[in-house]
Amino acid sequence: MLRLGKLTDYATVILSFMAKNQAHRYAALEISSATGIALPTVSKVLKSLLKAHLLSSVRGAKGGYILVQTPDKITVASVITALEGPISLTECSSTDHSCDQVAACQIGNNWRVVNQTVQQALESVTLADMMLPVSLPKEITVPVASLYR
Repeated sequence: MLRLGKLTDYATVILSFMAKNQAHRYAALEISSATGIALPTVSKVLKSLLKAHLLSSVRGAKGGYILVQTPDKITVASVITALEGPISLTECSSTDHSCDQVAACQIGNNWRVVNQTVQQALESVTLADMMLPVSLPKEITVPVASLYR
């Protein structure tokens, strides 16, 4: 099953919190207190976001972390990549093409198409989108026949 790590989830929570007041410089302790995420975890996530250039930091008594871009410019794909590395569903869809079966494989290009589709979907969703309230239907139905097409 495809599943993002907990740190990626925490990163979206932290960035969403910081995006509410973009001009403010946030200390790690302040973020931890406001979000309920443990301080060591907040520090680890902030370090990854800083390394990925999604945040900048200012040292000193009035220092802290700030968003580098507005929430509508920060994509979910960039947050995932900052915490998880490049988005790659299979070995053959990774950028280093390290699959041992590449010479005999008939479906590698199809996996690349699937990977590109997922990548584009994640790039189309921004932090601003994630901050919007969403109303979900009570039940999602999928016709059984559509599963076999």
